Amino acid sequence: MATSRDVARLAGVSQATVSRAMSNPASIRPGNLDLIRAAMRELGYVPNAAAQAMKTGQAHAVGVVVADIKNPFYPEILDALTKYFDGMGKRVIVWNSDGLQDKNALEALGQGIIDGLVFTTINEKSPELERAIAAGYPIVMVNRYVAGLKSDQVRSQNVEGAGLVADYFLNNGRERIGCIFGPGHVSTASEREHGFVDRLAKRGYKMDVLCMKRGVFSHQSGLQAMRELMALENPPDAVFCANDLMAIGALDGARREGISIPADTWVVGFDDIEMSSWDSYSLTTVRQDSQEMARESARLLLQRIEDPTRPVEDICFPAALVIRGSTGRTAI
Repeated sequence: MATSRDVARLAGVSQATVSRAMSNPASIRPGNLDLIRAAMRELGYVPNAAAQAMKTGQAHAVGVVVADIKNPFYPEILDALTKYFDGMGKRVIVWNSDGLQDKNALEALGQGIIDGLVFTTINEKSPELERAIAAGYPIVMVNRYVAGLKSDQVRSQNVEGAGLVADYFLNNGRERIGCIFGPGHVSTASEREHGFVDRLAKRGYKMDVLCMKRGVFSHQSGLQAMRELMALENPPDAVFCANDLMAIGALDGARREGISIPADTWVVGFDDIEMSSWDSYSLTTVRQDSQEMARESARLLLQRIEDPTRPVEDICFPAALVIRGSTGRTAI
């Protein structure tokens, strides 16, 4: 079995340098770090995690909690997070949240199994999370915002982005506007709902309650809500959906009802997941830079692990409307 001495010999560096590469890769010159990692791969060397933890007081592992791994948005976030953490020599443990998994992840943090946690999902009320943050555990929120929470948070302009959709509809003569909102207890859903409805109201448009549907962030939810909207005696000529997965479901629901997109009605989503750009959907959507949001949250977590006393940061990325075929390629 290969040892760290074998790795050092093959890489042409000292054993101390190999040890530092495993405990603090940022302290190693990139060229040497590449040589060390190449030697590890060639020799099949696997560091002893328990021994490292005893030496450094850290597990050199971080946790990520995602809401629903089936939602394409979360694998995109997870991909960026794991690439960043891998590059910094950190192992990643993923929890697919169902409520209980949030608690399991927090327990792992308290037990020292991981050094910090990235939450991509959380309800506004989470006593366990609040206690963990109050205890000083390194935790970063991404794509979620809880007002008053003394934790690093990374998000996008949900309110402003939804307002862009409202303006887009009105500026292009949409007369009967519908919406498929997400669960009200989730910050992203509530912010997008308020941003959309408030902007319409400020411009003198009052929504018909019959054109307002609510669901969960799923394809089936969007599909069913769209079928209900299209079954109205006077169906909407434009529909805003709380996220892209719901919007893709809405497109499929419209097809089932024989509705032509965008000739009969427009559909707009939010997130700009990769699927949105596929020719079969060509979904107009509000883009948030999920990859950069993920990288920023990973950076903040590692900084928080190294310096728990640093000031809390709240970083908000801009949102932009991306026009595709589900609304016709009409000007903003």
